[in-house]
Amino acid sequence: MKFFYLSSKPNQEGNFEIHERDCESIPGSLDRDYLGPFNNGPEAMRKAQELNPMASLCPTCCSNTFHSVFFKERNPN
Repeated sequence: MKFFYLSSKPNQEGNFEIHERDCESIPGSLDRDYLGPFNNGPEAMRKAQELNPMASLCPTCCSNTFHSVFFKERNPN
């Protein structure tokens, strides 16, 4: 689980960004609200949109990149 925060100040586009606790772009403690623990940014987004419909994911820490893991099957012979 990761801990997520919602910025209380809008970005240049007027959106309020969601950040992970360790994000390099996270606002100061007085300029953010705690959302809670979530597995990923999209889960945090559901909660954030209840609080602020102008919420958006931080492009730095909440990118939707997916890394799959492939396992090579062992040859049973």
